[in-house]
Amino acid sequence: MIRIKQLNCFDIPKIRKMAEYLGSDDSDRFSKELRNEAVRTVHTLFPLKYKFLPESYILLEKDEILGMITILPTMGNPYKINITRLIFKNNLYDVGKQLVDFVVARYGAKGATSFSVTIDESHEELFGLFLNQCGFRHCSSENLWKIENFRYEDIPPAHFRVCQNTDAKKVSDLYNGELNSLYKPSLTRIKTEFKEPFFEGITNFYKNRYVMEEPLHKRIIAYLSIMTSDNRNFILDLTTNNGYDISYDEILSFAMNEIASRKTLFYAFVKQKKYSKNSDKFGEYLKSKNFNCIQTQNILVKDLYKPIRQKENILNVFIFGENGITAN
Repeated sequence: MIRIKQLNCFDIPKIRKMAEYLGSDDSDRFSKELRNEAVRTVHTLFPLKYKFLPESYILLEKDEILGMITILPTMGNPYKINITRLIFKNNLYDVGKQLVDFVVARYGAKGATSFSVTIDESHEELFGLFLNQCGFRHCSSENLWKIENFRYEDIPPAHFRVCQNTDAKKVSDLYNGELNSLYKPSLTRIKTEFKEPFFEGITNFYKNRYVMEEPLHKRIIAYLSIMTSDNRNFILDLTTNNGYDISYDEILSFAMNEIASRKTLFYAFVKQKKYSKNSDKFGEYLKSKNFNCIQTQNILVKDLYKPIRQKENILNVFIFGENGITAN
């Protein structure tokens, strides 16, 4: 008999055996993350609007675990669900499909409006699973570049200040304004996604946020986040107003100095968002610095819809994600 249930602490040893291919450090970190998820029983009782931690489910046949899936609500917008981990045995892609369909149905019933997953371009079979069997669609992609041989000590840093919660609306406007129109329906972000979470101290990552203002009108023209989950590898995420000539050298110098003030040994990476207006320009800059593009991840999304209440004999009208379709 096949069943799906929420992960608990007694399942950890079996799950760890499924991930024996991982290196010792990765395996230990993986097990620690799972243990933390498995003991957060109170969090599982929260309504969706209050969820902020990962939750995992396993598929069993009799007593054998065949697969596991982990979801993480978007910080500041828990109705956007991210699928962050999917494991299944022996190329059992049907197990993967059942787990994906399960979380979409479960969290969709709780009020989730969209689901997303990022998949490395080398995982063609997994890409096909989400695209062809689970009803996701390919939205865009992101490149991750490793910053190497960058003499930031010789470059004057850009003038950023710490981002405040009161900046969230302006940062949201900046981010959404720099999205290419094609991607706005699925990738638009609301202001609460740019606020510092109340429970950030117990999440599995740490993020610092900064903004750059135009001096005369105090308009926010750049937003920078520096995120780490292990205090060793740091990912820089940058959004700039394409109407301003802002030095990428100075921005990276600021970011590297911020990290170096806290860590003597670290690795820094910068994200190139292919869905932003400045993507091509930023990509050319990264190439000119001889940075190494180490990863390309495809972004797949699935938007749920709900019918609007209407009178009898009136044409059906649906809302897809945050977009309205109306008829006269």
